[in-house]
Amino acid sequence: MFYQQISAHLTAFTKRHCIPEMLLYHGKHFAWNLLFLLLRIICREPAPSEDPLVLKTKYFYPIQPLTKNIICKLINRRKADSHKGSYGHALLIAGSRGKTGAAVIAAKACLRSGAGLVTVCLPPEERAILQIAVPEAMVLMQDEIKDLERFSAIGIGPGMGTDEAAKETLGKIIADAAVPLLLDADAITLLAADQPLFESLPSGTILTPHPKEFDRLFGEHEHDEARRMTAIKMAEDKNIVIVLKGYRTLITSGGRSFINSTGNPGLAKGGSGDALTGIISSFLAQGYGPAIAAMIGVYLHGLAADIALKDQSPESMLITDVIGCLGKAFKKIVS
Repeated sequence: MFYQQISAHLTAFTKRHCIPEMLLYHGKHFAWNLLFLLLRIICREPAPSEDPLVLKTKYFYPIQPLTKNIICKLINRRKADSHKGSYGHALLIAGSRGKTGAAVIAAKACLRSGAGLVTVCLPPEERAILQIAVPEAMVLMQDEIKDLERFSAIGIGPGMGTDEAAKETLGKIIADAAVPLLLDADAITLLAADQPLFESLPSGTILTPHPKEFDRLFGEHEHDEARRMTAIKMAEDKNIVIVLKGYRTLITSGGRSFINSTGNPGLAKGGSGDALTGIISSFLAQGYGPAIAAMIGVYLHGLAADIALKDQSPESMLITDVIGCLGKAFKKIVS
C-alpha cells in the first residue's frame, strides 16, 4: 500500500513538473529511481536549452524519452530522383564458423533500412551461406580488407569471434578507417581486453553493448541505473556514442541522452543486436551523423518489433519477423 501511494504521488509530481514519467521504472530498484528523479528536480535549470530535443541541466545529466515526434524531425525522406549511390555503401564485418547467421541478420537489416549497397566481410568458407541467404549483399574475404575509402560506414563485431585474426582485423579497421564506425558484440569484447585500442577509437565511434559487454568495458555495475550514469559520462569524456541495450535502451553522446520508447520482450533473443548493428550501420552509410543514426536505428528497431508483436507473441517472435516489419515501421514514421 505504501509503495502504491508513493508511486501515485510521484506520477502526479512528474506531470506537475513536466518530467517524463519514463524516468520512473517500477521495479526492484525503486529507491535508485526515486533518487535519480529527485536529483533531476534539484539540479534542473529554470529554462530549457535552445535545442528542442534536450532539456539541459546544470549539474546533472539530462535524459529525454526518444519519441516518434523526435524521429520524424530527424529522418530524411527518400528522393524520387535518387539512386543507389545516394544512400551509401555499408561494410559489415561479421560472422565466423558456426555464427554466419549473425552476418546474414545484420546484412538483411542493413538492406531493409535503406543502405544503397552492402558488403559483408567474413571467412571464405562461409561466403556461400551469405550469398544464398542475402543475394542483394556483396561479399569480401577477410584477407581482402583494403581500400576502405570506398565504403561510407563500417559496422564490425557480430559473430566475428575473438581470436587473433579477429583482433588484427579490428585493429586495422580502427587504425585505417576514415569513415564512421560501429562496434558491437565480439568487437566490444576485444576492445575491453585492449585498453590502448580502446583509447585509439576515433571520435564519433558508436558502441552498442548489452549490459555484460558494457561491464567488460567499464567495470562491474550493480544495476542498470549505475550503467546509464557511467555510459553518459564515458560517452561525453571519450567523444563517442554509446547505445546501452536493454529495457528502454539508452542512446547517449556529448551529454545528450535519450531513452527509447519502443520495443518489447520479444527482442530478448539472439540476433536482435546483430539486426540493430545492421540498421544503425545503414543510417551511418546514408550520411546521418553517428548520434542521429543511433537514435533512428534504435527507435526503428523497437518499432518494428512492436509491429511484429501483432502477429507473434513475445515468446515466438524471431528477429527475422522484426526485419520483415521494418517497412511498416518506416511507413508509421513518415506517414
